[in-house]
Amino acid sequence: MRIGLAQINSTVGGFEENFEKIRGYIDQAKRRKLNIIVFPELALCGYPPQDLLFKRSFLKANLFYLNKLKKHLKGELLAIVGYASQKKGRLFNSLAVLSKDKIIDIYSKIHLPNYGVFGQKRYFTASQEAKLYLYKNFKIILTICEDIWREDLLKFLHKKANPQILINSSASPFFAGKFEIRKKYFASLARKFNLTILYCNLVGGQDELIFDGSSIVVDSQGRIILKAERFKEDLLIFDSQAKYQPLQTKIDKIEEIYQALILGIKDYLEKNNFKKAIVGVSGGIDSALTLFLAQKAIGRENVLALIMPSRFSSSETFNDAVSFVQKLGVKFHIIPIESIYSSYLDTVKPYLKDQNYKKDVTFQNIQARIRGNILMAFSNYFGYLVLNTGNKSEVSVGYCTLYGDTVGGFGVLKDVYKTEVYKLARFINRKIKKNIIPSSIIRRAPSAELKPNQKDEDDLPPYSLLDKILKLYIEEDKSLKEIISLGYKKNIVEKIVKSVEKSEYKRRQAPPGIKITPKAFGKDRHIPITNKFSP
Repeated sequence: MRIGLAQINSTVGGFEENFEKIRGYIDQAKRRKLNIIVFPELALCGYPPQDLLFKRSFLKANLFYLNKLKKHLKGELLAIVGYASQKKGRLFNSLAVLSKDKIIDIYSKIHLPNYGVFGQKRYFTASQEAKLYLYKNFKIILTICEDIWREDLLKFLHKKANPQILINSSASPFFAGKFEIRKKYFASLARKFNLTILYCNLVGGQDELIFDGSSIVVDSQGRIILKAERFKEDLLIFDSQAKYQPLQTKIDKIEEIYQALILGIKDYLEKNNFKKAIVGVSGGIDSALTLFLAQKAIGRENVLALIMPSRFSSSETFNDAVSFVQKLGVKFHIIPIESIYSSYLDTVKPYLKDQNYKKDVTFQNIQARIRGNILMAFSNYFGYLVLNTGNKSEVSVGYCTLYGDTVGGFGVLKDVYKTEVYKLARFINRKIKKNIIPSSIIRRAPSAELKPNQKDEDDLPPYSLLDKILKLYIEEDKSLKEIISLGYKKNIVEKIVKSVEKSEYKRRQAPPGIKITPKAFGKDRHIPITNKFSP
């Protein structure tokens, strides 16, 4: 028996293109003489469709294209396709088993996740029916994503029928380290129930979510014997008659973050019909990394860099910005903001005469907002997407200017801590393009350069310390007391936690960004802005 896992990149609501893609893989399956071809969870309508599932026209299109697809299956080939099914007024997350111009069966998801980025109970009804299929003397069970993570279902099926093959159709979002979690769990599951696991995952970017693909086949001894490409479409073929050797699957965390960010940029622009992107380049490491990733994702000819120096920009950062964009071969403009800034000060100073404008943060933020306005003016005029360059460390504690350096249509580094920004830059210089990011940018102490001799550490703890505390508080949900008990200084922890909580209103107005950690702002963490709770 030959089974194909079609790791495809589908688009939410892109029914025609999803249909054509699925049909193309079915044609491949026919040519390669497969018996079964499996597609990811909700592959036909795209994942996650969210409140589109409340639209009757969306569900009608979903069924129209499923019926159109079944007509493409005239022979013996079985196609297992993810879609949204309806029965007696209820909606199910389902797999249609198609063959011989018919829907020969439907399996619907039993366990609906309702945590983190998932909210499937809002839309779907949980099925109560586990199913076993007998095909060419093989006992096969179908599962959808979360189903495989609930051992009660597998225990029931194992006791009832002792299946040999488990097929899991999935749309499992990426975060760094997720593959290792899947790998270990699937290995233990395969050994425990003495079955072969065929895991077919979605690939691609959908708003803030990245799907890494990484489809695998795990044998009954818990060994990975086949693996698909990561962050790319692929067709993985399992042959029950073939002999396989276990594969090495060591994953480099920084490399997978790098790949995820590139895919996220590429798909967000393509799927939202943007041809080009704009990046404001300061000579700092965040904008340098964002620019490199952007040109890698969509081509240097499709990226415009704007360098906007002020009276506080050092010659070193300015020169680094210019030399870097020249080195990349990206088109750029230098637009000094001094005349706009001076005019702005002259306009508002009479009304703010009691303030020391040379020290007050108001006048630092004006510079950031001038730059944000220029970026958005270019975006409006040319129709390019502004890529925001803020990192998770800054976004967490509100070390950013609302309507200034928070502007943009997409936050590339929104879920990347500052310490990881440095690691990514070094990885790029070491593995991708030798020393492309100037060492002076990597070594220089971070600074917003909005006042003389400014350094980030004037206002923040060192990023190596800040990021550790942020991970404990945001990702592990530890309380202030718990973090202090781990040996961190009380005054530092209190300041960081307070900054995180009072900056919720800023994050709510920031652009969406690529999720690469277990808990990202926006998709994973839902905190009210008006909130008097002390953690």
